Amino acid sequence: MKDSVKPVVGISIGDVNGIGPEIILRTFSDSRLLDICTPVIYGSIEVLNYYKKVLHLPDIALQQIENIGSLKKNKINVLNCIQEETNIEAGHSTHEAGKLAFEALNQTVVDIKEGNIDVLVTAPINKKNVSSFSEGFIGHTGYLAKEDENEALMILCSEKMRIAMVTGHVALSEVKNELSVEAVISKIEALNKSMKQDFGVIKPRIAVLGLNPHAGEEGVMGSEENDIILPAINQVKTKGIIAVGPYPADGFFGTANYFNFDAILAMYHDQALIPFKTLSFENGVNFSAGLSFVRTSPDHGTAYDIAGLGQASESSFRSAIYAACDIFKKRNEELIIANSEEV
Repeated sequence: MKDSVKPVVGISIGDVNGIGPEIILRTFSDSRLLDICTPVIYGSIEVLNYYKKVLHLPDIALQQIENIGSLKKNKINVLNCIQEETNIEAGHSTHEAGKLAFEALNQTVVDIKEGNIDVLVTAPINKKNVSSFSEGFIGHTGYLAKEDENEALMILCSEKMRIAMVTGHVALSEVKNELSVEAVISKIEALNKSMKQDFGVIKPRIAVLGLNPHAGEEGVMGSEENDIILPAINQVKTKGIIAVGPYPADGFFGTANYFNFDAILAMYHDQALIPFKTLSFENGVNFSAGLSFVRTSPDHGTAYDIAGLGQASESSFRSAIYAACDIFKKRNEELIIANSEEV
């Protein structure tokens, strides 16, 4: 069923009241994407046809399939994930949209586990309305890590930088409590492994940011750098990992020092996301490293304020498609090399 050259890309439709359907359709309005992958959109063909009409995109041909076994090559495949009709209320969070978003995501996970699709690209969701259908749901990364029974590391990627974080979707007041020498070591090691396995960097250079202003100013503004971050850096160095820091975050980005490193490890969500989105919002990609399969997404949310207005840019979603295919091929190359060395 699957093409040995072109990966099969499973796409979860996300929140249909957000910009997900629009960026998916606009991405595949360029037929050249079918030269690099075979897409399967998990969601609702009725929803996609609605947005085709609203957005005046009649030339995009969608191929409805009954199941993944009837996949059509060189077509934009659509697999319906629910039987009932979904009411579209662009720009608003609804229970129905949350249900479809979760069902689409869940079905892609089933199919990628069974080897029916090669990579997963997720369109933006509303975490709150999806949480009604999955207890404790706080986002794609955590959900996929649980389903895959692996630790996942969120890496934001662009041509300008690759940046990960020790703590993710936790309150700022809890960041300090989440930090430990072991946690920082674990994230550095995971980031180092991903740079080699997924991006082909032979000897990754990793910059590690501090937590406090001026990286603590030798303990004057906080002790986490001396007590946690620096000991973690020193320990991974004994394993041959090239990790440098801790750097004060403001100066690190202000002087464009990020160009000197293959990857960056931040301590918390906004320390990573603010500079990344400032520099790479149009083409940034969110990659879930550490999973047994490849998953990417655009670096933005549902954007309810512009949903259905024809104003959404598909650049980040298109980049997520390219990144997923590239990482999948890189992993296969690494596997082939590893197998040949064993022989």
